[in-house]
Amino acid sequence: MDDDTLRSIGELARLTGLTVKTIRFWSDAGVLPPTDRTPAGYRLYGRDALARLGLVRTLRDLGVDLAAIQRVLAREIGVAEVAAVHAEALDVQIRTLQLRRAVLRAAAGRGSTPEEMELMHKLAKLSDRERTGLINDFIDQVFEGLDVGPEFLAGLRAAVPQLPEDPTAEQVDAWVELAELVQDAEFRAGVRRAAADQVGSRELVGEPDPEAAVRLAELVRERTAAARAAGVDPASAAARPVLDELVAAYARLSGREDGPGFRAWLLERLEVSADSRYERYWHLVAVINGQPPAPAMAPAVEWLVGALRAV
Repeated sequence: MDDDTLRSIGELARLTGLTVKTIRFWSDAGVLPPTDRTPAGYRLYGRDALARLGLVRTLRDLGVDLAAIQRVLAREIGVAEVAAVHAEALDVQIRTLQLRRAVLRAAAGRGSTPEEMELMHKLAKLSDRERTGLINDFIDQVFEGLDVGPEFLAGLRAAVPQLPEDPTAEQVDAWVELAELVQDAEFRAGVRRAAADQVGSRELVGEPDPEAAVRLAELVRERTAAARAAGVDPASAAARPVLDELVAAYARLSGREDGPGFRAWLLERLEVSADSRYERYWHLVAVINGQPPAPAMAPAVEWLVGALRAV
């Protein structure tokens, strides 16, 4: 059979491995128009039919619809353009499947109820813009009208968590917990109280040196961790040397004198900012962003508060 021979649908089916039904359907759709017909009205196809069928099959396997294929064959658009559009669509589908897989793994790991799983899926499948909007709404409401400084707010917004395209179950779990946390009215009110208190403290004693503040935080963690490891009760006499050292360090950072008045002021500042969920916020952000969480400060502050109360 030479290249000029016309072929029936049955012959094309044998040569390509496609079913007669599929070839007929594609022909009816206009992507494989017949070259001629037999006297009985059966369709016949020319030598380009095999090449067209090969291209149609490839594009269909890639998920390209018949209307787009028809435009490609008519040379209204190129294969490269169609491929680019469908590659983007596949990227969205892949990301959706990855999120579903991560949600299922997280749900299995935490033994979620059907209601919790539904919430996890709803929150996880939000778009990047919607997730960013949720966190920015929290930041806007909590710090509205407070003179916390542009650098502080810029740092908060720069740290907005970005759920990766292929998140782990831990990252999905962290994102769901974070989404619930920032929508909690009590948490928002507590963070705002702490922020307002920090603004007031800054107006009273000035802005502390950032590096000195970091060193003080490290000192507080180190000394209180050693005390806890040794079983030192913060209300005991054995805690006094540690307390005196740390209070003196706070006084130097604040530019004030240690004494009963300063200790009462420091206790109030620590109690206002002692909500461990604020630290939990930053821990969850770090998990979602694939970063190591900062060292925990809450146990150290809890011990120090207990020691100050006992004085």
